[in-house]
Amino acid sequence: MGAEVPVRSAEDGLAAWRDAVAGVLAKSRRTDRSTLPDRPETLLETTTYDGVTIAPLYGPLDEQPEPPLPGHFPFVRGGDRHRDVHVGWRVAGRYGRDGADAATVNTRMLDGLQNGVSALWLSTGVIGAGGVAEALTGVLLDLAPLTVDAGADLPAVADAVFGVLPAETRVSVSLGATPLTDAVAGVPTVSLEDTVALARRAGADGRGVRAITVDGTVFHDAGAADGQEIGLAVAAGLEYVRALLAAGATAAEALSQLEFRFAATDQQFETIAKFRAARRVWARVAQVLGAPDHGAAPQHAVTSAAMMTQRDPWVNMLRTTLAVFGAGVGGADAVTVLPFDVALPGGAPDVSETFAARIARNTQLLLLEESHLGRVLDPAGGSWYVESLTDATAEAAWTVFQSIERAGGYRAALDSGEIARTVERTRVAREQDIAHRRTSVTGVNEFPNLQEPPVTPGDGTVDGRPVARYAAAFEALRDRGDAVAAERGSRPVVLLAPLGSVAEHNARTTFAANLMASGGIEALNPGANADLTAVATETGSPVAIVCGTDKRYAEEGPAAVRALRDAGVTTVLLAGKSSTFPADTDSAARPDGDLTLSIDAVAELSRILDLLTGTDPAPEGQPA
Repeated sequence: MGAEVPVRSAEDGLAAWRDAVAGVLAKSRRTDRSTLPDRPETLLETTTYDGVTIAPLYGPLDEQPEPPLPGHFPFVRGGDRHRDVHVGWRVAGRYGRDGADAATVNTRMLDGLQNGVSALWLSTGVIGAGGVAEALTGVLLDLAPLTVDAGADLPAVADAVFGVLPAETRVSVSLGATPLTDAVAGVPTVSLEDTVALARRAGADGRGVRAITVDGTVFHDAGAADGQEIGLAVAAGLEYVRALLAAGATAAEALSQLEFRFAATDQQFETIAKFRAARRVWARVAQVLGAPDHGAAPQHAVTSAAMMTQRDPWVNMLRTTLAVFGAGVGGADAVTVLPFDVALPGGAPDVSETFAARIARNTQLLLLEESHLGRVLDPAGGSWYVESLTDATAEAAWTVFQSIERAGGYRAALDSGEIARTVERTRVAREQDIAHRRTSVTGVNEFPNLQEPPVTPGDGTVDGRPVARYAAAFEALRDRGDAVAAERGSRPVVLLAPLGSVAEHNARTTFAANLMASGGIEALNPGANADLTAVATETGSPVAIVCGTDKRYAEEGPAAVRALRDAGVTTVLLAGKSSTFPADTDSAARPDGDLTLSIDAVAELSRILDLLTGTDPAPEGQPA
């Protein structure tokens, strides 16, 4: 027999791993191990905007108690114990938002149902109540769930919907009343009183109609983090329940009239945890109300409008794929994928609406039919990471919910501005991270395509609702660059001044060119060993960026800055830190600013555009 292999405990394994981590970190940071904390892995932790700490590794010591099976309180693993795994989540298609008449909407819905759509989201803003019957002709509402988006016209539209429901047949219809969350978006909406009346009518009808949608996406679109979105949505949901209780409904009846809508982002694990945590938090509310078995409200996931970009919009297809994955694995009952060009007014040039809609639909079908993601309920269940993240997100959401309750409830917090302030803090923090490029938006603040044709600037809305899009600040800079190109025949240009060989300057010339492109500015690189004075004179750009190694800066930096100034360059920037210049360098031979990974890129690029367009010819701190 061979020698026995010693069995290592989880604690021993963790200790060995920490020792290895300490060794790597000490080497990469060029420091002694003794300077590192006892738990060196904390240096690799990240923190979400909800204040949730994400560790670099999860193991048996992070194990959580196993949640109950799907369909059992608190519904973390799903609200439906009988969910058909051959169907998975419902593929919800959006219709009626493009100004089409009722007949065209009907044709498109029937075509969608024949090609993979399994749930309908109908906007009646154009067709009105009078077009509902025609739009739903041939639609089997006992098979295809329907959600209505009618805004202030909902009472009349609801009458029309009730008029076409099959008699004595169970359906899954949501009238989509969203007055409390519409108040955040500032869009026309139905009154709370009419909403309560519709909910009472729907409950009495007994065919499976829900009147109220708690739309958490409005908080997400305004900038909220995941836990904040859940907490605020739950606060709004409780406000609806209170209104229904005051109208004479029981807790069970009131809870049965609500469904939730949440945003799904390309942060797949956070999205998985978000939908699981949202069910846990709402189930707790139902438990406190005395009706725990009615705490499994349906969830409708919509891919985030805030994450969608106008620039390089094709990347949005990848973003929505990750979002669908997260929502589906997280247990959403229905998922809507926004078209990849939804952030572009009128859609992407030379792209038909039917193409964009087909891609949105097929994104889900590929995950369902080819990747079989719907075949297992809660496939992430048991993951040390996902379970820990679910608990932490639920706790963060509950903290937000409690703060709204302490403020007097949802409507009081809305009127006092508490909700707006809560979301605003997160929006500003995220914008700062994007501006400093701590958070990447591919194709926008990282790896932009400067040859991309100009786009029509947006007005800060998506589908008529205000959205704090992550890419907006950088895209506004790109729009400025495109406007200059249209006016002058060429876009703004800065000169790169490389020092040394290609191997020496390539990293920083690439960094500088990528940074400039994210602001709509072309970076001209003359190559190694160029005559900087001649190139600067020929280019005529008032801005140049010196690029090289720290050693080159110490040896040749001052002379390069002088040569550029002598050639008429008024602002010389450095790709790196000017502290690498000799200490005795006079001010005229020092750069006017540093371009490093930590700068506020939006602010700096805006300043450079001002210089290049003559808006700001004498910035503060520039030598005379």
